[in-house]
Amino acid sequence: MADKRVSLPAKLINGGVAGLVGVTCVFPIDLAKTRLQNQQGAQVYKGLLDCLAKTVRSEGYFGCYRGAAVNLTLVTPEKAIKLAANDIFRQKLSKDGKLPLWGEMLAGCGAGTCQVVVTTPMEMLKIQLQDAGRLAAQRPAPTPAQAGAPGPSLVAAPPARPAFRTSATSITLDLLRTQGLAGLYRGAWATLFRDVPFSMIYFPLFANLNALGPRGVGASCQGNGNERAPFLQSFLSGCIAGSVAAVAVTPLDVIKTRLQTLQKGEGEDSYRGILDCIRRIISREGPSAFLKGATCRALVIAPLFGIAQGIYFLDPCEMGLPTSS
Repeated sequence: MADKRVSLPAKLINGGVAGLVGVTCVFPIDLAKTRLQNQQGAQVYKGLLDCLAKTVRSEGYFGCYRGAAVNLTLVTPEKAIKLAANDIFRQKLSKDGKLPLWGEMLAGCGAGTCQVVVTTPMEMLKIQLQDAGRLAAQRPAPTPAQAGAPGPSLVAAPPARPAFRTSATSITLDLLRTQGLAGLYRGAWATLFRDVPFSMIYFPLFANLNALGPRGVGASCQGNGNERAPFLQSFLSGCIAGSVAAVAVTPLDVIKTRLQTLQKGEGEDSYRGILDCIRRIISREGPSAFLKGATCRALVIAPLFGIAQGIYFLDPCEMGLPTSS
C-alpha cells in the first residue's frame, strides 16, 4: 500500500494536542525543577517532595501551577513545531523508507533548532513566574514591630503566602519596554544548546524503541501505511527516550535556567553569558551543581514525552483532516 503522508496542519494539531495534555500532567514537577536549579546559597528546598510540600503550604495547591498559563498557551506551537518538524525532516532525509542513524540525528537537530523560536520566550516567562515563590520564601519574616504586634509571639505562625505577584503580561510588557524583543529571547543560545542535543538524542532513540514492538492495524497519519505502534508502546518509548535525553542535557538546562532568571535572591550570582555562568557555577558550587534538578527533569520529561508521543501517534488528525499522498 502506498504510504500516506500527513498534511502539515494535521501534524501541527497532533503535536499541539499532545503538548497540552502532557504539560498539564507534569507541570508541578517542572516548577520544582526550576526552583531547585535556581538555588545557589540559601537552601529553601531540600528536594522535590519538600519543594512541592512547601509550595502547597505557602502558596496553595494552585501555586504549583504558577506559570502554567503561559506554558499551556505556548506549548501548543512549541510541541507542534518540534514533533512536526522532526517528522518532516525524517521524510525528506529518508530513502526508500529507510533512514540511517545520522539522518535521524540530523532530523532531531533540525527539530530542536526550529522549536527555539517559541521555546525561548515561553521558558523566559515561565521561569520568572515559577521562581517567584522561591524568592518570596527567602525574604526575612517581618519582626513583631513591623507586624504591629506588641511583642514576640510564643506560637509560630503558619507561613504566609508570598505577597509578590506578577503576570506573564506584565513581564512581557516590561521586557519589551526596557530591552525590546531581545529581552524575550534572553538565553536563546543556551536554549539552542540544550534543545538541539536533546532532540538529537531523543528522536533517534524513540524511533528505534518504538519500532521494536508489534504494529496495530488502522489508518495512520504518520506515514506508516495502515500499520502503527499501539499507544502503550509509543508511550513507553517516549518515557524511556525522554528520561535518557533529559538527564543527558541537564547541565545545559541548569545554565539556561540561570541565565533566564531575571530576579536573583540575596547573594546569588548574575551571569554575563554561557561561559561566565559555567565558570561561576564551578567556582562557587562545584561541578555537582550542573546536575541540580536532574531527577525532576527525568520525572517531567519522561511522562511529558510519553504522553505527548503516545497522543501524537494516536493521530487526532484522523478526525477528518486531509492527508496527501
